[in-house]
Amino acid sequence: MSYKNILVTFTKSLALLTINRPTKLNALNKETIHELHLALEELENNSEIRVIILTGSGEKAFVAGADISEFAHFSVEEGAQLAAQGQETLFNFVENLRTPVIAAINGFALGGGLELAMACHFRVASDNAKMGLPEVTLGLIPGYGGTQRLPQLVGKGRAMEMILTAGMIPAEEAHRIGLVNHVVPQDELLAFCESIAQKIIKNAPIAISKAINAINANFKEGVNGFDTEIKSFGRCFGTADFKEGTTAFLEKRKAVFTGE
Repeated sequence: MSYKNILVTFTKSLALLTINRPTKLNALNKETIHELHLALEELENNSEIRVIILTGSGEKAFVAGADISEFAHFSVEEGAQLAAQGQETLFNFVENLRTPVIAAINGFALGGGLELAMACHFRVASDNAKMGLPEVTLGLIPGYGGTQRLPQLVGKGRAMEMILTAGMIPAEEAHRIGLVNHVVPQDELLAFCESIAQKIIKNAPIAISKAINAINANFKEGVNGFDTEIKSFGRCFGTADFKEGTTAFLEKRKAVFTGE
């Protein structure tokens, strides 16, 4: 499938998904959000794809925010609908994918851009990256999950300060507070993310998806993460990957997982 605002490339079990609106600093509009959903859904249903890397085109921005021109004149109801649809279509969708998604933050990640990065399973930033949630400067608050995911990642106090001051932080500060896992030179960003992806690809894909689900369960209201872990742990015993993994261990060889 071809897209107007995004690019999808493949290398064996790895997919690179690039938001391609460089003249807009890769800002998210409704069309791009919809295309990202379709692309991610297609990759999720491709059993050969084990990891997805999400990045922005060019050297300036991952995603510099949302396309403000689309909602500048919205009503209360339209604003609420915008947030609800966006969260369902993309941000919650990314967080709950069975396939791991690594955010390769290659520049500015602001507003909806940072919210998208936070919805990914973890984040790697280039050393020129800058991150922030500046919505209060527009008379808004983050609407794509930022008020929820940022405190989960960096703690309530730091999240309050970042959101209320609309402050922008550099990559090293983001790393210090736990917002990103690693910081690397920009020209090494994708290669570094690919090296992490290759480590994931070697492991059992069903176990990977169950681990994502169990970790996410801890942050969902009304869900007992320990119960989710117990059930997911048990279900792994019914997979061919479990049999292969344990047999390979006992036979002192490398396991070859099929995702079954």
